[in-house]
Amino acid sequence: MATAAAGGSAQGSSDGTSGSAQYGPLCDIAVNLTDPMFRGSYRGKQKHEDDLDLVLARAEEAGVSQMMITGTSLSDSKAALEMAAMKPGLFSTVGCHPTRCNEFEEHEEGPDAYYDALLDMAKDDGGKVVAIGECGLDYDRLEFCPRDTQLQYFQRQIALAEATGLPMFLHLRNAADDFVDVVTRNRHRFSCGVVHSFDSDAAVARKLLGLGLYIGLNGCSLRSEANLETVKTLPANRILLETDAPWCDVRPTHAGHKFVKTTMPTKKKEKFVRGECVKSRNEPLFMQQVLEVVAGCRGEAPEELAAIVWQNTQALFFPTTQPS
Repeated sequence: MATAAAGGSAQGSSDGTSGSAQYGPLCDIAVNLTDPMFRGSYRGKQKHEDDLDLVLARAEEAGVSQMMITGTSLSDSKAALEMAAMKPGLFSTVGCHPTRCNEFEEHEEGPDAYYDALLDMAKDDGGKVVAIGECGLDYDRLEFCPRDTQLQYFQRQIALAEATGLPMFLHLRNAADDFVDVVTRNRHRFSCGVVHSFDSDAAVARKLLGLGLYIGLNGCSLRSEANLETVKTLPANRILLETDAPWCDVRPTHAGHKFVKTTMPTKKKEKFVRGECVKSRNEPLFMQQVLEVVAGCRGEAPEELAAIVWQNTQALFFPTTQPS
């Protein structure tokens, strides 16, 4: 089981001016740090120098003291785990995204070998793997992987959680009925989990909460007024926060943007300035904005919600550090 590394000593204000707000320790439960964008490469073209070190430094200065690097395939999970080993406070997940589940059957040694490789990685992790996933169902992108294949290997990855005792890091897009059915039938097999990047309605949220799951929120969860109304219904002790960087930023066109207090200077990738954020590339630093929007729409103080969310995150992913 992983050990938590907390800390962060950022200074700054949250008065609407550019700067770095400090709300206490934050954990970004979903960040795709293995994406080439953090190395300056966009769709195969190098636009600027590698600035991953600066991304991590900005996050730490802003109080984001834990980051979970998302594993979305066998190879990506390996890269995520290798990156997590580089630095205290970095952790990873191990699993296969629903749109990539064809990889089980395309593996040169067959689906069982793919599963076994994931299992070995999750077990022999040096204390860095904190969840099984990203796995689940995505019916918005069936062109990448058909429904039946997604269903088969979602359930296979529940077996990974059962074998390791790790919580699940779950993906749900336009597949609520099948997702709830699979989880309901298998809920006894895994300890707990979070449905990350949640963007469904309050009725779906109630079903997931009824299954004892947590709800992960990022910019994609906060786009519309309907999204915000759903967020208001969530019990604070079941909320987790994330960026899903480099995607899912809180944009000016989003309904939730009116609650943003903390802003940072940005430059287009073509006009990269070392030390400044890249426009439209999300990063863990912007956990502050996610917190501000979620707290703002709920009428809560960001500092108070941050403390609750921190406890939620530690209870789910870092239980060995909790007081007995």
